[in-house]
Amino acid sequence: MRARVLLVNPNRLRPPVAPLALDYMADVLRARKIEVTLLDLCFEPDPLAAVADTLRRVEPMLVAVTLRNTDDCYLASGQSFLPEFAEVVAAIRRSTSASVVLGGSGYSVSPSSILDALGADHGIAGDGEIPLAMLVEALASGNGLSGVPGLVWREGGEVRQNPPWMGPLESLPTRTRMLLDNRRYFAEGGQGGIETKRGCDRCCIYCADPVGKGRRVRPRSPAQVADEFETLLKQGVDHVHLCDSEFNVPASHALAVCEELTRRGLGERLRWYTYAKPGGFTPDLAGAMRRAGCVGVNFGADSGDDRILAELGRDFRSADLWETAAACREAGIACMYDLLLGGPGETRESIATTIDLLKRISPDRVGVSLGMRIYHGTAVAERLRAEGPMAGNPNLKGAVEDNDGFRAPVFYLSCALGDDAPDYVAGLVGGDRRFFFPTAEAGTEAYNYSNNERLVEAIRRGYRGAYWDILRRLSEGGGAR
Repeated sequence: MRARVLLVNPNRLRPPVAPLALDYMADVLRARKIEVTLLDLCFEPDPLAAVADTLRRVEPMLVAVTLRNTDDCYLASGQSFLPEFAEVVAAIRRSTSASVVLGGSGYSVSPSSILDALGADHGIAGDGEIPLAMLVEALASGNGLSGVPGLVWREGGEVRQNPPWMGPLESLPTRTRMLLDNRRYFAEGGQGGIETKRGCDRCCIYCADPVGKGRRVRPRSPAQVADEFETLLKQGVDHVHLCDSEFNVPASHALAVCEELTRRGLGERLRWYTYAKPGGFTPDLAGAMRRAGCVGVNFGADSGDDRILAELGRDFRSADLWETAAACREAGIACMYDLLLGGPGETRESIATTIDLLKRISPDRVGVSLGMRIYHGTAVAERLRAEGPMAGNPNLKGAVEDNDGFRAPVFYLSCALGDDAPDYVAGLVGGDRRFFFPTAEAGTEAYNYSNNERLVEAIRRGYRGAYWDILRRLSEGGGAR
């Protein structure tokens, strides 16, 4: 019998974000003569009924479920998606005896804990393309599974995990982007997605990207990146967000990608956005990005206080924020600075320094997150474990009981800020419309993209691009495109 895999996307948030991993994995599976079927629950009115109906028609050897995010990473709401995902896995179990495997960037951050919570047979932590194909082949041949990279499985009453696959991305098959309905995701979600590389070698104490994607940067060739842009353009997707942790790490690769996009004339046919590091963002790089079609950059600024930046493990300082904003203005690129307030060492004085600095720098928008989400495998998580039980730590908020793997949302909010920290920050922001921060008037939609009805309606009306930029244009009365 020919090996068959059912790929499942359980993410139903609005605006919808295409599960990029499934598109990428399908190309590898098909290259290895493995049959692929998609069950995308994002657009299903009754997801559990869709699971049962699909598994009546399809008899897979393996059901692979991707978990892009396990929660909304937002202290004000603290919404975990795991209960909904558990319902999907249970529905799969009721309808088939096929093995169920979990994967995805959200899963990879706390793989053992989430495997237990959702009751799947296996998991794949880290890169999923090659390991999933190897798992299917091992199941089909009856060979042992222990040689599958990144595999997470139970043995002898314990959960075991193999080292992840860390091979070169350039060796993977051409990305055809033919599995998903990318045109519909663009129509209802406002943007497409592409990665130019994978992994991050920075040392930020809180970031989950090096945990889930590796601490070594593995680039794709500029030609491969440009080919994928052209593939999406042929599907009608002309606004794209890069999924890189930080596009300008390393800057040499970013420049090479921009030069290839410009050489092909793609900068005149599409608009794209990215994340980037404030340090080392030069006017030359900004100019190259703009010529290549970049119209907006989201910088992980975190803080405007040099002491806090050092505490967070960032390799830039507040002076870099001035230079970055100037480079963007000169190139004609909109920029947003994301702040992460309330982490270790944060005080009212350091927050006041940060808000004052950002007002003076005046980027196009400032995103304010109060409370640091703690992830398994990060430096701050290890520090907290050494300090003792989470339930007794006055700096922690959220799921502090029975949550050793940090799979449920738990946040660090410095107790030095006092019980009225949100009101204090709101007072410093002072109603400045450049800042995305929830207030009684704005509600949590001010800076939480999950099920954000204002965004959904704007995209329905034709707005396209990064969500922060859509919200910016809405508030300024700007055009849809």
